[in-house]
Amino acid sequence: MTFEHRSLSWKNKTGRALWNACWAVFFRPSPVFLHGWRRFLLRCFGARVGAGARPYPRARVWAPWNLVMDERSCLGNDVDCYCVDRIELGRGAIISQYAYLCSASHDFRSPDFGLVTAPIRIADGAWVAAKAFIGPGVSIGACAVVGACSVVVRDVPSGVVVAGNPARIVGVSRTPRHAECATA
Repeated sequence: MTFEHRSLSWKNKTGRALWNACWAVFFRPSPVFLHGWRRFLLRCFGARVGAGARPYPRARVWAPWNLVMDERSCLGNDVDCYCVDRIELGRGAIISQYAYLCSASHDFRSPDFGLVTAPIRIADGAWVAAKAFIGPGVSIGACAVVGACSVVVRDVPSGVVVAGNPARIVGVSRTPRHAECATA
């Protein structure tokens, strides 16, 4: 995993301030069923959001311009999408409530604890269950399942179930009869 050292520009900080105001006034109070409205708001701030994607109103997105949600993907209520770097959700990927997608950390070896980032990729048909933590630079394979409260700091292969802290393979995922898994 390769981390990129970063500092955040004034443009980035201003964009996040505007997004936070928009989130508080228009995104967060919207009724649950208005996924189209929230897709529109995310797109206005640079997110790439596919048809039928379901961003729920209590999902927190740090920087929408670093978010990609493919068709039918889902960011559940109370998900924290800390997208300092790019976060991609594949077709039909589901991120359940209270999960934390964290694309940034700090270089503990540096005297100033400099910001480091790495992208996260959740592939087609994968499911990240409630309260799971996905660390910077991690890829979750197609149709993989990350168990509730798991801590994932290494890539997860396609078609497996991982659980625990740190997450370890504990089983095999869904079968190819699921549309997203059949094409993976």
